[in-house]
Amino acid sequence: MTGGKGRFSIIFLFMLFSGAFLFAETSNQKTLEKNEKILALDETLTRLGAELSWDPFFGSGILSVPGHSAVFETGNAGEEGFLLIDGRELFLVPAPYLEGGLLRFPEAFVTSLRERLDRVLQDNRFRIAAIILDPGHGGRDTGAVGNHVIDGKQVRVVEKDITLKVSRDIYSRLTSTYPDKRILLTRNTDTYPTLDDRVTIANSVSLKENEAILFISIHANASMNKNARGYEVWYLTPEYRRTVIDEEKYDDPLEIISIRNAMLEEEFTTESIMMAQFIMNRFKEQVGSLLPSRGVKAEEWFVVRNARMPSVLVELGFVTNEEDARLMINDNYLKNFSEAIYNGIRDFVTMFEQSGGFTTIP
Repeated sequence: MTGGKGRFSIIFLFMLFSGAFLFAETSNQKTLEKNEKILALDETLTRLGAELSWDPFFGSGILSVPGHSAVFETGNAGEEGFLLIDGRELFLVPAPYLEGGLLRFPEAFVTSLRERLDRVLQDNRFRIAAIILDPGHGGRDTGAVGNHVIDGKQVRVVEKDITLKVSRDIYSRLTSTYPDKRILLTRNTDTYPTLDDRVTIANSVSLKENEAILFISIHANASMNKNARGYEVWYLTPEYRRTVIDEEKYDDPLEIISIRNAMLEEEFTTESIMMAQFIMNRFKEQVGSLLPSRGVKAEEWFVVRNARMPSVLVELGFVTNEEDARLMINDNYLKNFSEAIYNGIRDFVTMFEQSGGFTTIP
């Protein structure tokens, strides 16, 4: 789901390693017809309604149609090669090849790709089926606490109360907008689910092949520096390695499972960054100049690193800062936070589903 050379290289390695194991399974396929019709690049793109991105170093390309992509490797005329659709489905097809520096495409390659893309569209693939909202802390775990004198009154600002109030508001908005999706709270009262409990709730949601899930953890910040203030959105640092794939679903050798996992990790990272940026953009609209932005950042928060899905952690502001606290004890102002996060999630869902689940980083 990501663009760029790093992603392209991973896909190429996936195809390369897969070939070592899948070739034996397909070695009995009939030999390609020598007189098969060969198409030039222009005709291929016209038939598919596609655009081409070409990597001469790997001898591989990406054919992109709205909402979907197909990665292919070139070979010699008459050989078979791998075709990877949307980073998920791998097939052996008659390989495109270079002739006089020009790409040539066997008609069977184009026909096979067109049929499979049509099937993907008919299957209505890639939708957000569930959204998990995680109000930070709760019960005996108050989270961060700030004590201030505001307008002549002693005020105690408690993180667990703020996160629950905001999460409930987002929950109400999402359930109204998406009656067909599962919107879940890791807690909806002043209870204390452990960090493991929260992750288990998220990872236990059953999904169909064409479905995805999002995880948003809501928090408030604190600092020894009373001047520290502002909101920020965190995602899992890309360098952190984790298992996100259900190995029991695949019969592939461990080498292939490892590559599948690496691809899905990168996919989740890309989507997490995009969701974080959507939320940040909406914060800037809703909050304006009342509260400064601290930006989008990467960190290995427990709930983020252990959730097997695109995940972000939102810090609403500093309860230890009097200006931030003044805003967070105001119910009307808190609704600005709720609306910003809700709209950011909605922006991501719309982008994801309209693109068929294919996301890119500019």
